[in-house]
Amino acid sequence: MDAFAELKWRGLVYDYIEGVPELLAKQQVTVYNGFDVTADSLHVGHLVPLLALARLQRCGHVPIALAGGGTTMIGDPSGKTAERQLMSVEQIQANAEAIKKQLAHFLDFEVKSNPARMLNNADWLLKLNLVDFLRDIGKHFTVNTMITKDSVRTRLEREEGLSFTEFSYMLMQSYDFLHLFDAEGCIMQTGGSDQWGNITAGVELIRRARQGSAYAMVYPLITKADGTKFGKTESGTVWLAPERTSPYRFYQFWLNTDDKDAVKYLKLFTFKPQSEVEELEASLAAQPEQRSAQRALAKEMTALLHGADGLAKAEAAAAVLFGGEISGLTAAEIEDIFGDVPSAELPREQLGGAGLPVADLLAASGLAKSKGEARRAIAEGGIYLNNRRVSDPLQPAGLTDVIEGRFLVLRKGRKNYLLVKLQG
Repeated sequence: MDAFAELKWRGLVYDYIEGVPELLAKQQVTVYNGFDVTADSLHVGHLVPLLALARLQRCGHVPIALAGGGTTMIGDPSGKTAERQLMSVEQIQANAEAIKKQLAHFLDFEVKSNPARMLNNADWLLKLNLVDFLRDIGKHFTVNTMITKDSVRTRLEREEGLSFTEFSYMLMQSYDFLHLFDAEGCIMQTGGSDQWGNITAGVELIRRARQGSAYAMVYPLITKADGTKFGKTESGTVWLAPERTSPYRFYQFWLNTDDKDAVKYLKLFTFKPQSEVEELEASLAAQPEQRSAQRALAKEMTALLHGADGLAKAEAAAAVLFGGEISGLTAAEIEDIFGDVPSAELPREQLGGAGLPVADLLAASGLAKSKGEARRAIAEGGIYLNNRRVSDPLQPAGLTDVIEGRFLVLRKGRKNYLLVKLQG
């Protein structure tokens, strides 16, 4: 497979140093991409460079995922309006270990021909001697050139300015490239387009310090059709860790993709071949209400990160909102699924003994304005308890109906849900 042509078709090539297409076509290339470790999980914003590494590996190249255990102690000023809060060494190390486990969902560390590698730049950066570093590495950089880089220039133009700590970040990232060039035979670095200045500084350092040839390629920064930042929702960042963003929420994130973004995301994030993407594009144009492109996107991305079991649970949870079976779901899953619907609190003792008639429950919870309205809605067949239709207004809702002792789910009509939370 032509790696560069594949990346180009998918819209992943923003800029590159001359010779990259030919290099990827003629030899096996060791290529690295850095990931900061400011949190104990990557998020969907990291998927473009991470999946690009995976695509390069599938084309026969050798990927290195570099955890920024050392550079995170400094903080990359690229795209930031203010200096980052410095983190402890212990927290950074813990974050790096957590992220390493996530990379295995995307990169193959076991294949014999071109196994992926996970490295941490803390292993060499924290051992550096300041005077030696300034003498051997700093001499290859001029301040004149550094202040023309976007990551530096935009911060210098702000009133807060740029600390010397952050100003030195470019030297450290460049040294990473030099170290990997020497120790791993790595001749290419990739990253987001906001990293172009830092990456090309590393290419120049290798040329000056080793008289060697190195290469760079950067990917576009992804935005949504409405211009807002990709990877953000009303409830916050979409993380790769299931403890932070559940498989259900992850699935829903992709399922809710705007029609204008669906085909672009299929190219950027999935491994679907061009022919299949074009079929989904045609289906989206002909029958947008079917949302076949979004469903395919949600399925593949959820299975890729959370596996077949995670996808099955996410789809089952999604079906609940359309009347699917609730039994078997945990209270945590119920809370996740119905986190955005109205809720009401009910004292636990009201469900004791023989239970509370559903008509009374509807009125007590506020889903019906009165018991009379509740009885009429039940007679019309529009009331559901835990997604099972109620036919008798006197049918009791008891403690045996409560999900793990915490929740009841009421529904009026097709989509009018209310989550009842038991208190006491």
